[in-house]
Amino acid sequence: MNNLIQRLQNRFPISAVHQQRPDLAFCCVDTKQAVALITHLRDYEKFSHLVFLTAVDYIEQGFFQLTYLLHNYTRHCDLGLRVRLDREQATMESIHHLWEQAATYQRELKEMFGIDFPGSPRVDESFILEGWDNIPPMRRDFDTKKYSEETYFPRPGRQTNDPENYMKAKLYPEGDA
Repeated sequence: MNNLIQRLQNRFPISAVHQQRPDLAFCCVDTKQAVALITHLRDYEKFSHLVFLTAVDYIEQGFFQLTYLLHNYTRHCDLGLRVRLDREQATMESIHHLWEQAATYQRELKEMFGIDFPGSPRVDESFILEGWDNIPPMRRDFDTKKYSEETYFPRPGRQTNDPENYMKAKLYPEGDA
């Protein structure tokens, strides 16, 4: 894995490397270089499987982090590529031309986080949230409590308990706390 990382650093501007295990490493790469690096990994380094594409919302720092996890069956190793996107203009080049299943991941990320992948098939169609008119629900500024209170009515027989007192009553029914 170290030889691979060294070769990649010589060819691409990789800002940070974190080796989590001998067979798993993560590299941070600039948005503009990400697709070229992913293409290189697939075509020249035999990373033939896109394991997943996911996002994390770092609201305090003002960015999303995309993580592409790729697998190499020959070396039996995984390489994660981390890419930062500005939250206000969250747009990333599509990789659906490299792996067809990437279009599904990208469509989900568009709906759940609001990250756009221009040119990706059906990226603007509803995926899970048909008729959704609120901010994307996986963004950390989405208020789930407010949404549920406005959307769902309280059902009879439901009550809210203070967790500390409720657990004391469950664990010590005789009041021996």
